[in-house]
Amino acid sequence: MLCGGASAVRPATGETQQIVDEVKSQLEEKEGKTFDVFTAVEFKTQVVAGTNYFIKVHVGNDEFMHLRVFRSLPHEDKPLSLHSYQSSKTKHDELTYF
Repeated sequence: MLCGGASAVRPATGETQQIVDEVKSQLEEKEGKTFDVFTAVEFKTQVVAGTNYFIKVHVGNDEFMHLRVFRSLPHEDKPLSLHSYQSSKTKHDELTYF
């Protein structure tokens, strides 16, 4: 994969779920609410100076959110960062760069 290009969308993995679990509190703080359901559905990645993860998350009922999470390079030893997110998504909304 070329640096800067986003990968194809793939089904979420255990690692993807760990990523969303780790940034869930950051999102809850920004949204001012808690999510009883927070399940990663699918994701794609973009290699930059670290990795951007674009993750579709089921948050209950028919609601989904798209998260952009940044993982720094391993030697930087920084926590995962919720860069941005999009709410009011549906199961069929395409996961795109944002």
